[in-house]
Amino acid sequence: MEAEKWGRRIRAYRKLKGYTQESFAKDLGISVSVLGEVERGNRVPSDRFVREVADALKVSIDELYPKEE
Repeated sequence: MEAEKWGRRIRAYRKLKGYTQESFAKDLGISVSVLGEVERGNRVPSDRFVREVADALKVSIDELYPKEE
């Protein structure tokens, strides 16, 4: 469940900032398949991954942090 929440937040911010999966994965230095797994909730992102995503999107980790539903 936690992975799905992270994935939805990362995907939403990526799209908001105008990145495609391909361009964002390239900027992060990862494969598109890894990014897709995270966004679909099939892989829990590491703390390092979350920091790198936040830096690349120019948002805080708190903004990416899944909100309670």
